[in-house]
Amino acid sequence: MNSELKKYYRDELSAAANFEALCDYSTAFKHLERAHILSQRFTLAHAATHLRMLRLGWRTRDIRETVGQITRTVAALLFSKIWVPVGNTGRANVSALKPMPIPEDLADVLKKANSR
Repeated sequence: MNSELKKYYRDELSAAANFEALCDYSTAFKHLERAHILSQRFTLAHAATHLRMLRLGWRTRDIRETVGQITRTVAALLFSKIWVPVGNTGRANVSALKPMPIPEDLADVLKKANSR
């Protein structure tokens, strides 16, 4: 992950942590979803994002999210370098195999990162 992409990724993780501290879990998850999109092609960052989602799912007592994130973390470790469903938000409420549209601002960040 180049330094510019890493900055955006870390910004999303930081925003997620800030909203979690405010008990705004919905917004915290939104930022983790954005971090997930940015990290999909980077095995350790991808898995770390799923672990953060797992922790937030546990904190919010969301069994579906917690169980879903356990399987997604393992899949991230095994498959990130082989194939990922581009744009997938990584949440347990969507198919782990479904490609999804990438938000325009994140698409720009990823495009810049891939051109370097």
